[in-house]
Amino acid sequence: MTGGPSPDPTPAPLPPELSRQLDALGGQLVWRVGKDEVSDEVVVRLGYASATPRFAHLPRLRGANDAELQAALRENRVVIEWVD
Repeated sequence: MTGGPSPDPTPAPLPPELSRQLDALGGQLVWRVGKDEVSDEVVVRLGYASATPRFAHLPRLRGANDAELQAALRENRVVIEWVD
């Protein structure tokens, strides 16, 4: 016995208004996920749709499959970049 409460595997549902706001925000965002050519870290680039042209001026990312993404998450090799 560990002595502490076991974590609840199912998160509580979001309040309806927050869920609506997050859906609306998600519709305004664009993202690119890939591996950095130099460091091999997984990079997540995120920005508003209005910033889409600026993504083209950033260093190129290589494709990453699901296994590589999961490994990078486990090993804390994920970098999140906000694109203005």
